Amino acid sequence: MEEKLIKRFMTSIKCSVCGQRYEVDNVRVLGHQEDLWFLSVFCSACQTQALVAAVVKEGRTPKVTTDLTEAELDKFKKMDKLTADEALDMHSFLKDFDGDFSQLFSQK
Repeated sequence: MEEKLIKRFMTSIKCSVCGQRYEVDNVRVLGHQEDLWFLSVFCSACQTQALVAAVVKEGRTPKVTTDLTEAELDKFKKMDKLTADEALDMHSFLKDFDGDFSQLFSQK
């Protein structure tokens, strides 16, 4: 696995002290042996430095756990992708939605 990918992955990890995400420029790969990677990370928010040992395995697709049937999975695979406008419409709806599904689905 490439060092660039490991460094980018570390930007999704939060500092254990302040909860801020690490910046890619503050992640240094110290080395690795097979799947075991050693990194140094620095949090620019709280000025904390830490050492990280991580096992990173590649080439394996995680098993999907779902309650959908094969027919439903196939149906959704064939559907068009969500457009940006559709995502924005849903965002606008959810921003003002109060969580009352019974009112939402009641016959008017």
